[in-house]
Amino acid sequence: MDNGLHIETFLLLGMLFMIGLATDLLGHLTRLPRVTLLLVFGFVIGPSGMALIADTDVFWVDTASNIALVMVGFLLGEKLTMKSMREQGRVVLYVSLLVTLVTVLVVFCGLMLVGVDLPLALLLAAMSTATAPAATIDVVHEARARGPFSSALQSIVAIDDVWGLLMFSLILAFLVSVSGGSSGLEALSHGLWDLAGAMLTGLGLGIPMAFLTGRLRAGEPTQAEALGFVFLCVGIAMWLEVSFILAAMILGMTVANLAKHHKYPFHEIEGIEWPFLILFFVLAGASLELDAVAAGGLLLFVYVACRVVGRLAGGWLGGNMAHAPAAQKRWFGLALLPQAGVAIGMALIAAHRFPEYGDQLLSIAIAAAVVFEIAGPVFTRLAIDRLGESRRSD
Repeated sequence: MDNGLHIETFLLLGMLFMIGLATDLLGHLTRLPRVTLLLVFGFVIGPSGMALIADTDVFWVDTASNIALVMVGFLLGEKLTMKSMREQGRVVLYVSLLVTLVTVLVVFCGLMLVGVDLPLALLLAAMSTATAPAATIDVVHEARARGPFSSALQSIVAIDDVWGLLMFSLILAFLVSVSGGSSGLEALSHGLWDLAGAMLTGLGLGIPMAFLTGRLRAGEPTQAEALGFVFLCVGIAMWLEVSFILAAMILGMTVANLAKHHKYPFHEIEGIEWPFLILFFVLAGASLELDAVAAGGLLLFVYVACRVVGRLAGGWLGGNMAHAPAAQKRWFGLALLPQAGVAIGMALIAAHRFPEYGDQLLSIAIAAAVVFEIAGPVFTRLAIDRLGESRRSD
């Protein structure tokens, strides 16, 4: 047994949790989202900063990150009930769809205007649709936001990446086909399986979970039930090689719509989610590299600027088509700026298919994560505050 390794691990965990406590206190004083603060702290202590965290590529780091994301997905599913969709389904559908389509169009046109190759422009445009649900949802929770905008925002984030994954799969399949490859249909079928397999996994586990929920005594038994199903969900989704975040979201949605006492398991997950999110955001910050930002140059600037314009225009158009209140239409796009892991995942897949663009795709994905993950939550919090839905006044 390597006691030195265990000592370093426990010291690191203790330090990270204390950082999480410090960001919560600092957030009260500065009104900055704790997500942004955690990412900044992570960068400072990471390899690109003080190097207190020397290596983020270890088993328990990935495990903690996956646990955090699957919990976020499960909690997002609770927002997709039939009741909420009847009340705000029009806004959720139009805003999520228009934000995706307009962002793709604006980013693609912007990149083509500065002379980017057609395949690279299409891949980056598809990548721009991804959001960071963990960051957005934590900002809502931290602000204790209550109101129509916050409720709609959580539902929009829940299905936004579904549209993004579908758009990415279609564009990737198109490019593979026109490039002379014979696997265009394979690329499309893989993307569709990612969605369909995740939905089947969530439904397959969600139905028995909905039956059990409320039949067990509240407290530890319910907590064990919730964790058991959520962890089974991520394990089965990984085994099937489908999106475990989407599978967890469908799991939560199924329970929320079918279980009479559906709030029990969600409360249990909410009670233990924050420590995992601390690890996720700090370690995400530690993995950020300023070299990638410097290497992006003009391409990064155009990508970031066009994505911001696309989100703003798409949010306004979607809100306008859904007849949302004028005050909300102005803020949907800004509230949907955070972007991180899903976009990097898309870049990795695209780089594998088109290795000639691999370096550019990955550098832009990582650099954009630095910009949007640190600045994005600030604008999300600003939108919630300006609409008067924040309840965190202490």
